[in-house]
Amino acid sequence: MKQPKFQTLGEFIIENQKEFVYSTGELSRLINAIRLAAKVVNHKVNQAGLVDIVGQGGELNHSGESQQKLDVFANDVFIKALTNREIICGLASEEEDDFVSINGAENNNENKYVVLIDPLDGSSNIDVNVSVGTIFSVYRRKTPTGSPVTIDDFLQKGTEQVAAGYIVYGTSTMLVYSTGHGVNGFTLNPSLGTFYLSHPNMRFPESGAIYSINEGNYNYFSEGIKKYIKYCQENSGDRPYTARYIGSLVSDFHRNLIKGGIYLYPKSSKNTFGKLRLLYECNPIAFLTEQAGGIATDGKNRILELKPEELHQRAPFVCGSPKMVEKVIEFEKEFSYKNSATVEASS
Repeated sequence: MKQPKFQTLGEFIIENQKEFVYSTGELSRLINAIRLAAKVVNHKVNQAGLVDIVGQGGELNHSGESQQKLDVFANDVFIKALTNREIICGLASEEEDDFVSINGAENNNENKYVVLIDPLDGSSNIDVNVSVGTIFSVYRRKTPTGSPVTIDDFLQKGTEQVAAGYIVYGTSTMLVYSTGHGVNGFTLNPSLGTFYLSHPNMRFPESGAIYSINEGNYNYFSEGIKKYIKYCQENSGDRPYTARYIGSLVSDFHRNLIKGGIYLYPKSSKNTFGKLRLLYECNPIAFLTEQAGGIATDGKNRILELKPEELHQRAPFVCGSPKMVEKVIEFEKEFSYKNSATVEASS
């Protein structure tokens, strides 16, 4: 039986270059650099347990979290892949305290794009052989070309993204990305080292049967989120939903995108500003969510409309199938109103 011919990622990029408003080939080369780095990281991830690459690296990142050895490795690989080719003018990583300006004014940098990246999301799971991933986000610079980048080039709203995506290192390795014209997924053929289009035009189902949240934090959640969790567990209609939580944003999101579901990492009394990083995690995943027909919110506001104030800013995050996210917004609004009414009545 003749096997179907899959389009390679390289072929797909060339064929769709015309969709880029400012097409000069620069964004295509940027995606190609990410593709190369993903293959290198994939190779190292698959060696976990065979070489000394698992466990803590002995350093803390900007957020005070212990860096894993693979965090450091993935960070170095992506930075080198993106900077050595002189494709971008600046880069910010979750693992770095500050942004990196690449080839400043002295080298007359004419590159137009900056990249923000979480090199290895969910890396604490690597020791137990659970899927991890990489998340990336691309913006056009705000400062004039030929000058060094500034913090303003990175502190842009998510609506300004020109591309975003992730790589999930699982039973198969997939690169999923969007340039604002839908979401497409490419699976790596490890024997050939080539990514093939395996999931064209990925879309969230209108609703789903999966909710993903760390219920161990239940007592710290708002009343609206508690109400939604109880709603998911009720035996009514198409409920109860199934609870599935991996603890790796990329893995949880990828499953929900394909099967239909909702991911929640809301604010709590423990994390009053949320836990996930707005620039490195929320914005790129929100961009993909909307491109795939879903909704991404902080419980009240559209994630992509939030104005970042600092590189490592955190935000509450809810994303997924539209009908499920709308229900969360409904509960949050209802209990926020009840709380404010109670305060007014007692004052």
